[in-house]
Order: sequence, then C-alpha cells, then structure tokens
Amino acid sequence: MLFVCIRMQEQRPDSPGPSCVSMKSDWSMGLFIDFKDGRPADGRVQQESSNVHRDQPDQQNPTDLDSIFMLLEENIITFVKNELKRVHRVLSPDYPECLESQSEDEEQGRSCKEAFLKITLHFLRRMKQEELADCLQSRTVTAECRRKLKSNLKEKFQCVFEGIAKAGNPTLLNQIYTELYITEGGTGEVNDEHEVRQIETASRKPHIPETTIRQEDIFKVSPGRDEPIRRVMTKGVAGIGKTVLTQKFTLDWAEDKDNQDIHFTFPFTFRELNVLKKKKFSLVELVHHFFPETTEAGICRFEEFQVVFIFDGLDECRLPLDFKNNETLTDVTESTSVDVLLTNLIRGKLLPSAHLWITTRPAAANQIPPECVDMVTEVRGFTDPQKEEYFMKRFRNEDRASRIISHIKTSRSLHIMCHIPVFCWITATVLEDVLKTREGGELPKTLTEMYIHFLVVQSKLKNIKYDGGAETDPHWNKKSRKMIKSLGKLAFEQLQKGNLIFYDSDLTECGIDIRAASVYSGVFTQIFKEERGLYQDKVFCFIHLSVQEFLAALHVHLTFINSGVNLMSEEQTTSWRSKVFRGKPDPTHLYQSAVDQALQSPNGHLDLFLRFLLGLSLETNQNLIRGLLTHTGSGSKTNQKTVKYIKKKISEDLSAEKSINLFHCLNELNDRSLVEEIQQSLRSGCLSTDKLSPAQWSALVFILMSSEKDLDVFDLKKYSASEEALLRLLPVIKASNKALYVLT
Repeated sequence: MLFVCIRMQEQRPDSPGPSCVSMKSDWSMGLFIDFKDGRPADGRVQQESSNVHRDQPDQQNPTDLDSIFMLLEENIITFVKNELKRVHRVLSPDYPECLESQSEDEEQGRSCKEAFLKITLHFLRRMKQEELADCLQSRTVTAECRRKLKSNLKEKFQCVFEGIAKAGNPTLLNQIYTELYITEGGTGEVNDEHEVRQIETASRKPHIPETTIRQEDIFKVSPGRDEPIRRVMTKGVAGIGKTVLTQKFTLDWAEDKDNQDIHFTFPFTFRELNVLKKKKFSLVELVHHFFPETTEAGICRFEEFQVVFIFDGLDECRLPLDFKNNETLTDVTESTSVDVLLTNLIRGKLLPSAHLWITTRPAAANQIPPECVDMVTEVRGFTDPQKEEYFMKRFRNEDRASRIISHIKTSRSLHIMCHIPVFCWITATVLEDVLKTREGGELPKTLTEMYIHFLVVQSKLKNIKYDGGAETDPHWNKKSRKMIKSLGKLAFEQLQKGNLIFYDSDLTECGIDIRAASVYSGVFTQIFKEERGLYQDKVFCFIHLSVQEFLAALHVHLTFINSGVNLMSEEQTTSWRSKVFRGKPDPTHLYQSAVDQALQSPNGHLDLFLRFLLGLSLETNQNLIRGLLTHTGSGSKTNQKTVKYIKKKISEDLSAEKSINLFHCLNELNDRSLVEEIQQSLRSGCLSTDKLSPAQWSALVFILMSSEKDLDVFDLKKYSASEEALLRLLPVIKASNKALYVLT
C-alpha cells in the first residue's frame, strides 16, 4: 500500500516569492468530506490500495506499471509539498503579502488546489486545530475574492468606446492607449481660468524640464521625498484623458502587470456617488454595494490590506464635501451619509492606511483642502509628437495622415486644441469625412468650421442609420432640427450654471422630456451621452465641454435669427425669454454684448463660447447649417462693425489672456489685418516699437506668444529696451524659456 507521510515545517520554506491559494466561494461544500463535523463522509479516513484494478488489460507489463506509479507517487508528493508550502505562507505572519495572483498554469490546476485545500482543512479540524482552519478558510476566500474582483474589473475596463456612448465598435484599451504627459508638482489650489486658456498657456512652455510621472507609479515615493504618498489629486481639463488614465491603472492591476503589492483596487465615479446622496452606508457597506465580490467573501474590514480607492470626476460631485462641519468617523462599519464617509476617508480619519486617487478639472480642485492632498499631478494631454502618433494610428493611409497633420499645424487654434485627445478624435472624424466627400477641397481652418462640420457629420450619420436616408439627402429634417434646438437650449442653460453633467431634474428644468433625452443620446451618440449607474440611474452629458459650448453658441445664434431674442443682452439676465426686440433686431448688439460679457468674466468661462458665436456670424458658416435657420442673419457690414468693436477693445488696457482670446475671435471672423500688419513690419525689419498703438502692442504679443521659436529664447533687445516695452512684453517674457535683456 502507498502511504504519504508529510510533516509541516516550522521554519519558513524557501521559495522565490509569495503566492496565493485560490478557491471558489462554495469551497466548503465538499464532495467527499463533511466539514460540519470534521469527519469524512463515511466516518473514517479511507486509504485506497495501490493494487491494480482487476479490469487492467492483461498486456500491461508489471514493470511498466511500477514505473508509472513511482512517477505518479513522485508527482503527487511534489504537488502536496508545494501546496503545503502555500498553506504555510497563507498562515504566516506576513499575510496578506501572500495574496499574489495565479499564473495561467496555476489557473488551469485550480480545481486540484481547491480539492487539496478541502483535504487540508479536513485534517486540521481532525487535529483539533480549529483556529488555524478558520484562519486558512478566511484567507483563501479573500484570495478568491481578489481574483474575482480582478476578473470583473478587467472585463469592465479592457474595452473603450472612443468618444462614443453606445455606438460603434469597442476598442481594446491596451491597443489604443497612448502615454499621456503627466507632471508632478503644484498645489491643490484652484485654477478657474477657462480650460482652453490653460491649454494655450501650457502649449507655450514645451521645453521646460518638469518632473514627469507614469500612471503606474502614481503612489510610488520619488527620490528626495520622505513621507509616503497616500492621497493623490490629478488635475486636467475636460477631455484630457483623466478617466482613461484611471481605467488604465485599474486594468494593469487587474491584469497583474503593475502594483501587485496592492490587494484591492476600488474605482468609483462621483457620478455614481451623486445618486446615493440621500442614502446612508458604512464604508464596508459602500464597498459591498459597488463590488459584490467583497460581500460574497464576507470581508468586513480592510485594515490588514493595501487598498486603493479611486474617485474619478470631483468636478462632477454634487455632495457638499463639508470638511469643516462634518462629524469625525473612524469606524468602517458605522453607517452615515456618503458625504461624511468621503470627507473622513480623505482626511485620513477613516481607514488611514488606504490610498486615494482623486481626479478633477482644475476649477474644482479647491473642494479638497490642501492639507488633505499629499501630491498633485496634472495631465497635460498629448505632446506634439503624440498628436502626430494619434493621427498616424487613426489613418492607415500615410499620405492622408500627413496631409491632416500638416493642415492642423497651419492653424494655431486647431493645433493647440489637439493637446486634448477628444478634440483629436473630433478633428479626425471631420477631416476624414471632408476628404472623402470633397476630394481636393479646402479643409476647415477655424474651430467654428470644425464644429459645424462635426455637427453635419453626425446629422448625416443619423439620417443614414436611423432614417434610412442617403448621404446626398438634406442634412436636416423636422425631427433632427427639434433635437439640436433642445440640446442647444440644454447646453446654454447648463453652461450658465457651470454644469457638465445633467440629471433628470436638470433636464426637466430645461423643459426637456427625459424619454426624449434618451432618444437624443441614442441618435446623436457622438454628441450627447446617456450613462447608467447602478440600478439604472441615468446621467447625461455632452462628449466634451467644447461641444457643449458650441451648441450653446448655436442656441443663442438660432434664437436671435429665428425669433429676434438676444440672450446675451444685459436686460435678459433676469428673464432671457422675456425681451423681444421691437422692430428689426440688430445683430451688432448681439455680438457686442457677447464680447462685453466674455470680457467681464473673471475666469474666461465664455472665451470659447464667444469664438463660436462670432464664427457663426459668417455667411459661409451659416450656409453649412442653412437647414436649421429660417433665414440667414448678419451680413458683411455687421461683421465689419464687430471687427471694429473688437479692435477697439484690444486697444484698451486688457490682460494678455483676454487680448489673445480677442485675436482668436478675429481669426474666427477671418480678419487677420492687425496681425498681418505687425508681421509685415517684422519681416521687413522696420518695426518701430516707439510708435506702436496699444492694439499693435497686443498684436505683437499675440504673434510672439504663438511662436515656439520666440518662446524658446526671447531677445527683448530686438524690440526695445524701454520700460514701456518691458511692461508690454512682460507676458512673452514670462512665457519664454529664456529671455535676453541688456540693462542700461
């Protein structure tokens, strides 16, 4: 008879590293062992004889059979020894460092390991080692919970829909992910400037050495830092890739690529948490609510684990986050509001061992007190080489990709916006359609042209996909006009409130039927998204802030052209719908009042909106959306008046950023006279700064700040050594990497 005698060693076994024992949640339902009373099913431990079964074929050579069984015995003993080493590690004081993931080969042999685990538990209980058996049972169930969590997160995050809510083919995240430019540094202080301003500012400093960081190293302590990093805030403008960044971090963890010292990663979004605003949970219950794997495993505490909580989209948070007045909470099993849970988790009062990663748009960063943030990082989006890499991947035709890249470089506005991955996708969508339908035609050069074409492309897709039409059919029909007008109204009213996401109540306030909104998101899938959280709670949003701003400008334009109401008039601030012009409405007043409102904004939140509104005043752009208009609006005389008004404002004492945006507005109006005048003087070498008007100074600053060459090394003495020149060109000096100045 074959007996296997094994002694459990007291010392730690030599092994290359920790591993995990995995078992299913129903492990205790043994087929052969009754764990309830600790005995085998028939009341005794049965030892099978090694005799050959009587049905063994006669031709089997006894010598061969002995060899086979010797090898079988050796393999079984090796397996049992290795598994006992695993069990020893699980029960060691170093737990839970043993919670490693299983390799593919180990996964294939999981059923054998589960069977062995049942046998081990059985014998421990026979040996009256109930405490060890309970500990082993608990810890192996935890390992299985981790395996299931990883599997579910991998399934959730391995595919993405680029710019699309519910349509199109999913793309593997690992295939399309491009490393984003992430910098370390700064504070949690608020930057409430318009995000396009921030992108433009960032684009002017391409060569300054900065501490960059990869997403997988977000919690790793950098050289020179003594304190551990527990709470990280990552800032970035809308559409820059913050959400994809957290998804890639989670996916890499779930696929055992990085951060395997982390035992559990729990990704949340504030959109999901908003829905639970009026409900009460303990921290454990909140985790159970979103991650049922932890409920099945019976995990009720997390102190012994390395846990990462990801909270994506602080700017979308509608919880109070009252750090000053919320009560202190330290018990992970005590129920309270989600708001109190979050503030105590962030303050470090609740589960202080946990790591937190919070993402936000810059304007919302001050919702978290600076002392509650250990490190601030910023996502800068695509660098110039990464922009080209994106378009090369997007277009298989190298000649077409090269033409698009060259075209984007000719437009400063387009090139700057391509720092944002979503804008790269919008640009690719538009230019692909334009090149296909108008071979050899002129490509869009301004932001307004680009977004009008984007809207037209989506309307064409709707006609073909949902209405059974052809590409040559009119873009607009009664239904699509109604949809665009409703979405424009929603975009404008929510832009005024600073909202990027909308719940049922927001739609109702704007007079939009919730069922209709679902239809819009299903038809215009690449413009308006509907997302569903747990229990099918609906959240709506536009695919990017710039799309919302464009539709808001379109709403103001259509309202004025079709009904004569000026939504930008100061008299409209109390009731936008109440004032209708007597007699023929004057479009000049619309554009001038919009310019005034944008200049009065302390943070420039209407900058991009203004560019779109002025761009829509051009007849060439109105022709593209003729189906939405009852008649065309402003003519060339109105545009000339608007240009003159903007130049007058530029000549006033404005900040550099406000002047620069007004030059972008002139660009949308196809007026480059002021800039070309200065450029001609620069080329001829006869620019006399002693005779420059304030508007010409502003034009010079705009030209210099749009030039990468001048911003690398700025030679002030080329222009003037006067104090006035120094003050006028101070924004350029600040933006440059190196400035040369001779003291007199």
